[in-house]
Amino acid sequence: TLQVQNVSKAATVHDLLRHTAGMTYEFLGSSPVQRQYTQLRIGARERSLTDFTQQLAGLPLVCEPGTAFEYSRATDVLGRVIEVVSGQPLADFLQAHIFEPLGMTHTAFHVEDAHHDLIAEPFARDPDGGVQMRVMDVRAPAALASGGGGLTSTAMDYARFLQCLLSRGRMPGGQLLAPRTVDFMTADHLGNLPVFSAGSQALLPAGHGFGLGFAVRRQLGGAPVPGSPGTYFWGGLAGTTFFVDPALDLFGILMLQAPNQREYYRMLFRSLVYAAVLD
Repeated sequence: TLQVQNVSKAATVHDLLRHTAGMTYEFLGSSPVQRQYTQLRIGARERSLTDFTQQLAGLPLVCEPGTAFEYSRATDVLGRVIEVVSGQPLADFLQAHIFEPLGMTHTAFHVEDAHHDLIAEPFARDPDGGVQMRVMDVRAPAALASGGGGLTSTAMDYARFLQCLLSRGRMPGGQLLAPRTVDFMTADHLGNLPVFSAGSQALLPAGHGFGLGFAVRRQLGGAPVPGSPGTYFWGGLAGTTFFVDPALDLFGILMLQAPNQREYYRMLFRSLVYAAVLD
């Protein structure tokens, strides 16, 4: 496995957005770099985003920036980029510029005490057996505001966000993003670049590329799930998944707390939605 200490070209923000910055995720494999991520508990929620990025910067890359897709902690780094550019903590920036304008009143990095009884919990023991995957405790604030994961939300809040994307950035009373910005985000940005690891390949279905935060369907055939060309999607570790199909003016959101069953239900959900579309 390649470990890059000195790079010929520095990673760009574009590389961070499309996961070609040379970083990785510790759960995608057991390469020497991934083992270093694990040993350092790189995603520990007890450290600040500043400390996280400084520690990550001291680790080697798995490949040269700009040469391959590897799903990674680059999105966490983007959270720190937002903090530096805006001068605001990531949580405050998201609240002011996304959640509040869209009316996402129940979306944050932790759940307030008054709403603890609404938290959807996974089974204490997986009903199918196997190793139980732990999900994070969202009842108390954490030091790490992770750009790549950790927000809590409701189905309605998430639907407001997806409706904004489907509407090419339009929101009630205004425009959150320019329409062509959304078009740019949801286009394929990988082209002919290879996928670096088997772990990343498992996350990117056949017939798909990757945009600026989403897997993007390139063609009608090839993929094992239905969807129009241009459909974009992604999901979360505990099971949440969404897709947006601009060609059909359609989006779907499925919120699960079933980590070990997530792939089965994601496929089933997508298939059931498209089976019900008669237009």
